[in-house]
Amino acid sequence: MPYKILAINPGSTSTKISVANDCELLFVEDVKHSRSELEQFHTIFDQYEYRKQHILQELKQRNIPLDFNATVGRGGLSKAVESGVYRVNPQMIEDQRTAEHQHPCDLGCKLAYEIAEMIPGCQSFIADPGVVDEMIPEAHITGLPDAPRICIWHALNQKAVGRRYAREHNTQYNKLNLIIAHLGGGISFAAHQQGRAIDANNALSGDGPFSPERTGTLPMSEIVRLCYHSGLTEEQMMKKITSQGGLLAHLGTNDFREIRKRIDAGDEHAQLVISALILNVAKAIASEGAVLYGKVDAIILTGGMCYSEYLVKEIKKRISYLAPVVVYPGQDEMLALTENAFAALKGTQAIKEYSTIKLLLNRSLH
Repeated sequence: MPYKILAINPGSTSTKISVANDCELLFVEDVKHSRSELEQFHTIFDQYEYRKQHILQELKQRNIPLDFNATVGRGGLSKAVESGVYRVNPQMIEDQRTAEHQHPCDLGCKLAYEIAEMIPGCQSFIADPGVVDEMIPEAHITGLPDAPRICIWHALNQKAVGRRYAREHNTQYNKLNLIIAHLGGGISFAAHQQGRAIDANNALSGDGPFSPERTGTLPMSEIVRLCYHSGLTEEQMMKKITSQGGLLAHLGTNDFREIRKRIDAGDEHAQLVISALILNVAKAIASEGAVLYGKVDAIILTGGMCYSEYLVKEIKKRISYLAPVVVYPGQDEMLALTENAFAALKGTQAIKEYSTIKLLLNRSLH
């Protein structure tokens, strides 16, 4: 009998779910939530019951019984962890609830855990959350000891496309040196050295290229000035950096397709901003070449923005000298979650136990 797996991926305005037999996805549904409904909740975790009921209702409408072998949620942004599949436990849920960086994906572990608790023998997991940290010690150091670099990146999708590239080239992910860039609402890039991402950026709040709605790296003196003279609160400043910057700030929209139409109609300012984004992405990718000592087997571009042939073509012009460029448009996080859960159930991937004490010890060794 195949393993039956429910995957859950909470996003800003929807909760994606999928049901699979082993790794065969039977369906994927993007359960939409209106902004007016979500605005009723003060915190992300206040949305838990609302999202859970929507998931159960969707399963009921499809006549899918609650008889899963495993549930797997997209991991959140609490404590830095190694790559892998983790069993969800109450400590993980509490750490997500109180995490400094709040994102709807923080609900993934609780939704997976609570639904699994309704089913005898069902296990609950997360896999490769956005705070996977495999960076070499020197990659954490900045010019201020009390402001170290952290990584918040698209670990799940980047690891998945790295393994996909390896399969398609009859090799193994842990034998390759890859530079992978995820180009979506946030832009992350990482140097993958033989299966470990030894350098990656904080794609959420101020490290790397600007994106459709995030500022990326900013001049520090201007940030200090804004903090003291703009009249904005800390919460408002963080919102400005994480969801009101990038293309949205420059052009009033985060829709790349709309911006492309404006460029085709002769909008020179839109052309300039997109050219700047392309330049910044290419610079970030090239910098990871130095991390890998120039020994790069391939550069992989992935994420929703890679559906733009124009964007990909212009980025390639600037980075093709470094290594062959491969493009996997979009992202398939539901399949990646399912594959990780299946490997854990089958025993081909170890199930890691989440422990705050162990995490703090590991971080102190860096």
